[in-house]
Amino acid sequence: MKLFEAEHEEDLEEEINAFLVNVHESNVIDVRYQVSMAVDEYSEEVETVYSFSAMILYRE
Repeated sequence: MKLFEAEHEEDLEEEINAFLVNVHESNVIDVRYQVSMAVDEYSEEVETVYSFSAMILYRE
């Protein structure tokens, strides 16, 4: 299993693609993707923070 997390979806995509270069597609069992968000009400400006994450199950 390999876990990935990034604040921007493009960064997550780059990390995953760099990892998958070394994994044959037949060894990938499953990919789970999730987006979470939170609102920081205590900062001077109300800010929405995103977390893009993925879990890849694979065989070595």
